[in-house]
Amino acid sequence: MDRAAVSKTVDQAWDEAILPSLSELVRIPAVSPSFDADWQNTGHLDAAVEHVRAWIDGRGIEGAEIDVVRLPGRTPLLLVDVPGSSDAPDESVLLYGHLDKQPPLGGWSEGLSPWTPVVRDGKLFGRGAADDGYAGYAAVTAIEAVRAHGGSHARCVVLLETGEESGSPDLPAYLEHLRDRLGAVSLVVCLDSGAGDYQRMWLTNSLRGMVQLEVEVQVLDSGLHSGIASGIVPSSFRIMRQLLDRIEDSATGEILLPELTVSIPANRIAETRAAIEAVPGMVTNSVPWPEGMRPVTDDEVELALNNAWRPTLSVIGADGLPKPADAGNVLRPSTTLQLSFRLPPTADPEAALAAVQRRLSEEVPYGARVSFGHSEAGLGWNAPDPAPWLSGALDTAAEEIFGASWRTMGLGGSIPFMGLLHEAYPDAQFVVTGALGPDSNAHVPDESLDLAFAAKITSAIAYVLDAHATR
Repeated sequence: MDRAAVSKTVDQAWDEAILPSLSELVRIPAVSPSFDADWQNTGHLDAAVEHVRAWIDGRGIEGAEIDVVRLPGRTPLLLVDVPGSSDAPDESVLLYGHLDKQPPLGGWSEGLSPWTPVVRDGKLFGRGAADDGYAGYAAVTAIEAVRAHGGSHARCVVLLETGEESGSPDLPAYLEHLRDRLGAVSLVVCLDSGAGDYQRMWLTNSLRGMVQLEVEVQVLDSGLHSGIASGIVPSSFRIMRQLLDRIEDSATGEILLPELTVSIPANRIAETRAAIEAVPGMVTNSVPWPEGMRPVTDDEVELALNNAWRPTLSVIGADGLPKPADAGNVLRPSTTLQLSFRLPPTADPEAALAAVQRRLSEEVPYGARVSFGHSEAGLGWNAPDPAPWLSGALDTAAEEIFGASWRTMGLGGSIPFMGLLHEAYPDAQFVVTGALGPDSNAHVPDESLDLAFAAKITSAIAYVLDAHATR
């Protein structure tokens, strides 16, 4: 494969074909179903799928089958099936991305807004540009570049879902529905991940699992005047604090339940040290610290391991607590919290959820009633070691495209699809990468995609596809 020509073709495609279409995709307010309960009627997810489908169809890729797959009551999925080269093995490459978006949010900088694409300083600003609208364009362009310049690739299936930002609830059903069609998947490429800097290629080597749980502590059927009831009826908030102390050390943040913890693999510790040595400040500089605020430790390796391999608890919602301006002198009848646990990649999320529920509900102080509302549990993911052919392809891409060694990093977030795929294809190699670098602002105001970096990632994927087919 003429690798120099591949990079030139990819750069040209980004300038002339991808950027105009991706900019129009930004304009479509295709928020994920969790944020648009009426998504079937608003039609924005369908509009995003149709926009990208039409662009891919217009590329005229020989032999490609482009389908919008719809299971009843589920979000649509765009599937692009590209036959492999004649000399490629009878295997499949699955390239993943998503087209649904986070809500727009307020607070965008002057001249920027979520649904108006703006190119500034080499970046495309707008909701969904980096997370993850570019993925389908990059995947298709990488395939085109391999074909155009003497390379080979196995059969490639590009899968773009529309529910990732809602936790991919429809994806298991689609994987089962498409299992025979996907075939023998030996390589998975995910373009929905991050980068520690824009100077090199980054592979994600682990993703945390998660447990979410709504818990209520009730002490009364209705509120009572605090002057009458306090000191007689225990506070539901105080009981909630006691229960949470069973789960988390409030002084350190350490999670106390063994079902939520694992031993960190030695290779992940070594890779974390290598990443921090390559980019000092990578972790601490990822947070916009208010003046005077400091991280939980000054050891950046420990911070990275905390974020990637140690469980954490965040209280992400509450009910039963009036706003301060509306608060009267009332002993409230109940307190409800929404708890979000990030789990180590190899922890069992169902066992973790059961342990949390058990610990919160046994021997409750004062006989208060504990009840649970909505809960969910999601798999984490720990990458298999890269095969020699994959390491070699990444080394070549690092030298020729980036001019810097590739590195790996664990991410504190979740991509449930990766855990599902690893279970479905345990022998597959995984390239989980992406253009979500520093200050890309996924999920928050001023989301942006570094265009030059996205083009380099696209070229690197072309290298990987060719190396996979010729290994």
